[in-house]
Amino acid sequence: MSKDRSDHLYTLIKSMKKSEKRYFKVRNKGLSKEESKYLLLFDALAEQEAFDEELIIRCNKWVNPTQFSNLKAHLYKKLLQSLKEYTASSNEDISIREQIDYIQILFDRSLYQQSMQLLQKVKKVTKKSDNLELQLEVLKWEKNLLPFTLGRNNQQRVNQIVEESNKINERITRVNILTNLTVELNAIYLRTGYIRNREDKERIQRIFDDQLPEWTVEDFSLREKLLWYEIQLSYYSFIQEFEEVYHYAQKWVDLFDNVPGSAYYLEMYIKGLNQLLNAQSRLMKYAEFMKTHRKLRELSSHRLIGVNGNLQIRLFKYSYAHQFNGYFMLGEFAKGVQLLQRIEARLESYIGMLDKHSELILFYKIACLYFGNGNYRKALKWLNRIINSDDQDLREDVHSFARIINLITHYELGNRDVIDYYIRSTYRFLLKKDDLHTFQQNILEFLKNLSREITPNQLIDRFKELRDKLILLSESKYDKRAFVYFDIISWLESKIENQSVGEVIKAKNIEKLKPSREK
Repeated sequence: MSKDRSDHLYTLIKSMKKSEKRYFKVRNKGLSKEESKYLLLFDALAEQEAFDEELIIRCNKWVNPTQFSNLKAHLYKKLLQSLKEYTASSNEDISIREQIDYIQILFDRSLYQQSMQLLQKVKKVTKKSDNLELQLEVLKWEKNLLPFTLGRNNQQRVNQIVEESNKINERITRVNILTNLTVELNAIYLRTGYIRNREDKERIQRIFDDQLPEWTVEDFSLREKLLWYEIQLSYYSFIQEFEEVYHYAQKWVDLFDNVPGSAYYLEMYIKGLNQLLNAQSRLMKYAEFMKTHRKLRELSSHRLIGVNGNLQIRLFKYSYAHQFNGYFMLGEFAKGVQLLQRIEARLESYIGMLDKHSELILFYKIACLYFGNGNYRKALKWLNRIINSDDQDLREDVHSFARIINLITHYELGNRDVIDYYIRSTYRFLLKKDDLHTFQQNILEFLKNLSREITPNQLIDRFKELRDKLILLSESKYDKRAFVYFDIISWLESKIENQSVGEVIKAKNIEKLKPSREK
């Protein structure tokens, strides 16, 4: 096992809950001294605060360095087997696959009747699960067993199996088309973010026109409808038509009368709530936003959240991201910073478990919270985690605007000596990423001119001039994306009015939020 693979073994052990570790040790109790070595390795790795393979070899005489690689591989396999057994009762798909394995075992022993009896039980469960691939696997076994379980209604059974197989294959084809399109759109979004110009818009439109057939959505299964709404929502997110995003996100969430009981549908429900919250915050639907956020947070008590690490991470990420969004809507940056300080230790432990895109967005939100509260050095710390990251091709738009805010933050700190350097660096980055548009040009030119000596009155006039230009840009189809990331107009107005950014945002949004908050 390579060093990287050894690290995988360590992180797998560290991801296990106490109950899972206890189950593993009980399951492997009573082994011989030689066989129990992998349990000793398990304990040694579990006790380490940081992964150190050489320390384990040096401090444990039972370790044979020449056999250590095989020992690690054996432990890794044993852990996966144990976790599979442990989660089978709470993960329906794993349980079904296990039953299909039993069908194979019975079939190979020529126990066809027993195999068929088990198959019929599994078939009922798979129909409820809506896992098309498993349903097709069950039908495959039904075809295999058919010659060995002949009866008077054999032709009827054949016709039924053929009909079911054709319907499922048709649905799988639709699902494949929808998921392929979702993956393609997601890849574009993860690279560039929102559309930047007419060419981006036409590119996205072509993908939809070329790949999405004319279908009657009313005939779709729940799974297909979820994928359909996700694709529609992705399209309108790209072009920043948030009313349509809100419409499809609401339809997505409305597909669930109750909180789902399976991991797949619970994950889709959480994703739907996240998309709805995004749209509600963009449209300033504060009362609806708070109600939806409450629904999201209440899911923490769901039985699957306790046993599914993926769902835990997703729920943690969305819950806090939208709590921050609520503070942005109200201009309550101080409350956002207070929350950050309370969860800082827990936050750092979760960051390493997030995907790179979620990590990037979280860093950006935290930086903006600190900036809005006037904690400029703290804001720089989080902006630098974006600027200095290795993933410069991930969400190029966020990287671009992080550099813009970085410049403004240095201006707020009075770091005039470095602003010219950062302006040149930002110019190079934006040109490289083909993201030097009117908004960015205006900001860079504005900051460049501020490095010269001007009077306080001239400074206010410069702020007003830039604000008026940006207000016009905020109505532009392609330039308005800049204002999704950072409310720079409110920052300019805070300079003009000699107020904090939070006070400006609160005053601007209070009329928008007041009617909805009183409902």
